[in-house]
Amino acid sequence: MSEAARLAERLCTLGRSLFARGLTFGSSGNLSVRLPEGGFLATPTNVALGDLDPARLARLDDAGRPVGGDPPTKEVPMHLGMYRARPSAGAVVHLHATWSVAVSLLDGLDPEEPIPPLTAYYVMRVGRLKLLPYIPPGDPALGSAVEAVAERHHAVLLANHGPVVAGSSLEAAVHAIEELEETAKLFVHLQGRPIRPLSPEQVAELRRRFPG
Repeated sequence: MSEAARLAERLCTLGRSLFARGLTFGSSGNLSVRLPEGGFLATPTNVALGDLDPARLARLDDAGRPVGGDPPTKEVPMHLGMYRARPSAGAVVHLHATWSVAVSLLDGLDPEEPIPPLTAYYVMRVGRLKLLPYIPPGDPALGSAVEAVAERHHAVLLANHGPVVAGSSLEAAVHAIEELEETAKLFVHLQGRPIRPLSPEQVAELRRRFPG
């Protein structure tokens, strides 16, 4: 099996898992992965992540132009923005995960830290989350907005929309977005109660120990 075929199989396996566990629903959400020979694979438009077929994934060149497979998700510009700003990114995952979306609806959030550093693994896997203002799905401006902040933020929360996370691999991106969703759930449940996030010193120590 070629590396491209292996990545296609893995993307579909992880997409089905995310769907089966309720982390996205209907035909929402999209995944992409860089190919070693250039370009990338992306989930097709209007296809539930639970129904992904490796043979029907969209194949795109480095500029995001379709070169094979089914028509790609309309969120390709957002994925391209991440890849352009983060040459080391191997995959991008975008979900309409319930708790992350719930956080994106809260008023008065700090755009530089919409979720405080509640747990060590949130700091290690998500890092510095950035909240972006609302832009309609599929709008090319969304790709530009993501690209403008992605060099410093591999995890971005789109207001009234959902999270976008890049990772060095499909697994890394999926694990990070899962950590973000679970921390968002904690954050929403704790609304109205005093919380004790990690201190700046504790966060700095985690980043020193786990710089990835």
